[in-house]
Amino acid sequence: MKFLRWLNLIVIMVFLSACGSNGIAVPGFPTETPLPPPSVTIVSTPDVNATLSAYLDAYKVDDYNTMYGILSKVTRDAVTLEDFAKRNRDALNNMSAGSFDYEILSSLVNPYSAELAYRVTYHTALVGEIQREMIARFTLENNEWKLQWDESLILPELAGGNVLRMDYSVPSRGNIYDKDGDVLVAQSDAYAFSIIPGNVTDESFGTLVSEVWRLCGVSPEALGEEIINTPDFFAIPLCEASEQESARIRSIAPSGLQWTPYKSRYYFEQGVGSNIIGYTQFISQENLEEYRRQGYAGDERVGAAGIEQWAEDYLAGEHGGTLYVVNPATGQIVTRVGESAPKPADSVYLTIDDNLQYYTQKAIEGFTGAAVVIELDTGRVLAMASSPTFDSNLFSPENPNNSLLTELFNSTNQPLVNRAAQGQYPLGSVFKIITMAASMESGLFVPEYTYDCKYDWTRLPDRIRYDWTYQHCQDRLAAGQECNTSDSVPSGLLTLGEGLTRSCNPLFWEIGYTLYQNNRSTDIANMARAFGLGQPTGIEQIPEEAGQINDHTNVEEVVNQAIGQGDVLVTPLQVAMFTAALGNGGTLYRPQLVEKVEPVDGGPSTQLFKPEARGTLPVQPFRLDVIREAMINVVRDPRGTANFRLRGLQIPAAGKTGTAESGSGKPHAWFAGYTMASESTGLPDIAIAVILENAGEGSDYAAPVFKRIVETYYFGAPQTFYWFESNFGVTRTPTPLGGIPTKTPRP
Repeated sequence: MKFLRWLNLIVIMVFLSACGSNGIAVPGFPTETPLPPPSVTIVSTPDVNATLSAYLDAYKVDDYNTMYGILSKVTRDAVTLEDFAKRNRDALNNMSAGSFDYEILSSLVNPYSAELAYRVTYHTALVGEIQREMIARFTLENNEWKLQWDESLILPELAGGNVLRMDYSVPSRGNIYDKDGDVLVAQSDAYAFSIIPGNVTDESFGTLVSEVWRLCGVSPEALGEEIINTPDFFAIPLCEASEQESARIRSIAPSGLQWTPYKSRYYFEQGVGSNIIGYTQFISQENLEEYRRQGYAGDERVGAAGIEQWAEDYLAGEHGGTLYVVNPATGQIVTRVGESAPKPADSVYLTIDDNLQYYTQKAIEGFTGAAVVIELDTGRVLAMASSPTFDSNLFSPENPNNSLLTELFNSTNQPLVNRAAQGQYPLGSVFKIITMAASMESGLFVPEYTYDCKYDWTRLPDRIRYDWTYQHCQDRLAAGQECNTSDSVPSGLLTLGEGLTRSCNPLFWEIGYTLYQNNRSTDIANMARAFGLGQPTGIEQIPEEAGQINDHTNVEEVVNQAIGQGDVLVTPLQVAMFTAALGNGGTLYRPQLVEKVEPVDGGPSTQLFKPEARGTLPVQPFRLDVIREAMINVVRDPRGTANFRLRGLQIPAAGKTGTAESGSGKPHAWFAGYTMASESTGLPDIAIAVILENAGEGSDYAAPVFKRIVETYYFGAPQTFYWFESNFGVTRTPTPLGGIPTKTPRP
């Protein structure tokens, strides 16, 4: 045994001497590879602050799926995703909390649990800021922090299942007035009128249809036919009217007429200017939450189109409310969180002239189209009519005639489209004003330039292009007449200005061709954009389209563009805008529909709109004078294209006719012009643009509409009939009113 101990000792000493005193191998002695250190797995604990931030950030954007995924298993077993989302959403809605901020104050973290103190500040529409400090508790599950949730993490007062309730105080909706303070929209007593055909007698028929025409604008002929072809006891809805508007017909009370009183937000004169003013509707389900966060109870009617929609914040006033915490089991109030008082709505004053708007609408009634009237030196829109139009009163649920709403929505004529700002059309010969400006500014044409305007133009090999006089000649020949009138013989030698006065197509094709040949193929498009085309006007208060002005490198396209055809698209509002600029010396104003917003108590205006210049026509003043002189001659010169139809107009005016090929049916009729009577009348001069879809020639149809609008503006009402009228508003002789016509079989 002693020997073995000594032997072991000798071996150990030899091993140590081989390794050296520091354990490093010594040369000459064998070494061994050291064993690797034992592996250690380190599991990092996630950041609980980041988890709470992720939860609250998701709450800010209503991302309840993400929030629910952060909840502990115990919480998720106790509440479904749908219920969790509803409780959180309802709380924000009842608070009218549009947003909130948060701040993490402190944290206490243990290996398997954590507590975080944080502060939330809710920004509410009705009761100001609500600030609370709360404790969020987390547990570690599968190495992820999970939130132990209950309602107290919304507000501490909601612990134990309490809920929030807001008692709302909603001010009356504000009124809308025209520029002179005449009411256009207000809460009012009204009457809905209809006819029961079976109650109409021979004696009452004539009085009935004539009085309905006076009140509702339904032609006697059309109404008579409807009475005949409607079952005896089926009510024919007519229109609505205020007490004052309907006093006459109610006092006469012709047999067959009935009316029902109702109280509502009323649009006067059967909704004059409805395409501008718009209407209100109940808040839709998809928008309900957005409005609740803004302080709405959810059962209000809100602006859904036009000025009603644009001015919602003004017309709705400031809602008030008191926010309570309520025990849902007993209905008892636990505490009051906050409150605010309502503030009255503001009144909105438009730039619209009520009387002019009414007669402008009447001027295009029966056509499909639009008319816009703008003050020359300010951009104020005095009238904006679209046809067919609609009556905003139909959107009132209290109106017994609102059954017509279905017909309105289903109409293929799209009466809800405001053609004045949203209709996009080829401009036809009115565009020649722009082509003339581009030609002179290019330096290739001077006012004295002359051109022999013939029936045709054959510069391009694709086809022969004909002047408008050629078609007139063909029409006369087809009627067995000779081509010997001024509108059916070639215009002959013309200067540039005379070419515009005569609207000579070959001259303007020649301009487009010449510009193209001189590498100036985009000059016309550039000038059109400088005139405000191909872009929104900036009117803001109503929807509008931009139109279309394209650059072209193809000669045929440039030539077509030169006369406002091809792919040129404009809105009547744009045309009125640049026509006003021509009349005022070159300033393009932003069209303006709202004059001011004023408190109901008559205090200082909260918003006052002023004229805003958006640009200047890039045309030298002396060249602008040439264009204006040519436009004056369109009206004044016997050879001018509008002279015949505008004879007898007592107000000096300038303008341009347009007949734009529509691609189907008759061409669109255009007229754009302005007045020159401010010094003699004391009234601001106006610019007017008229478009009548598929009506025919601009000189025959749009120019008379221009004349009627001018007469209304200066004299208060139309002074002359259209050449195709037998009476105002009647384009052909109506059925005699002696009695009920004999019933015809129904198809």
